[in-house]
Amino acid sequence: MRSVCGRLLRLSCLVLLAFGTTLSIGAPAQGVAANLGGDQPSLASAAVTQPTLRYGSRGAAVSYLQQRLTALHYDVGGVDGIFGYSTLHGVYAFQKVQRIGVDGIVGPVTWNRLAAPLLPEARYSRSVASVEVDLTRRVVFLTRSGSVTRILDASPGKLSTPTPTGTFSIYRRIDGWRESSLGLLWRPNYFYQGVALHGSTSVPTYAASHGCVRVTVPAMNRVWSQLYIGEHVYVYR
Repeated sequence: MRSVCGRLLRLSCLVLLAFGTTLSIGAPAQGVAANLGGDQPSLASAAVTQPTLRYGSRGAAVSYLQQRLTALHYDVGGVDGIFGYSTLHGVYAFQKVQRIGVDGIVGPVTWNRLAAPLLPEARYSRSVASVEVDLTRRVVFLTRSGSVTRILDASPGKLSTPTPTGTFSIYRRIDGWRESSLGLLWRPNYFYQGVALHGSTSVPTYAASHGCVRVTVPAMNRVWSQLYIGEHVYVYR
């Protein structure tokens, strides 16, 4: 009888230990999601335990990804647990700024950078809002008082039709579609001759435009109210 009880006790202990180990694997990610501003070791633990995410993924890990990117000022369009179009372009922008492979897949390398990211700084410090277009990293920074407030994925002018560099200001805006000889522009904000920051249905990860700076249509809708006539636009490499 003692032998049977002893075996049952040992079996119960093994079951409890196995169950406890399972719980501990998921705990770090939950703790970080609840406290994005928490300690760095917790973020590093989350990077180890998080699954690989890509376009179409769903669930708590995607919600955490969206929360983390939003906290870092990347435009993902909100937290809904669905790795959709806006989240994909948020990941593209993050990978560009971190100078890692731009594939839209959140695997170990991207999770590790999310745990300890490079934090971009505005190149120009002003007391009012401005737009900075980084042609090298192919992203747009919205800034205020010298701080980056939002980061957008972008596709600037290709080599044969480059986006002009320099200091400009928005001089014309159109609240809707504009059909030009080179295609459709959604809510264009013109800052140099016919060159504009505008929404587009095609925003590849590489420089592909005819000089304009393309962002996604949803991204332009989200930032439209933050752009205005006279706002400074800095374009640099």
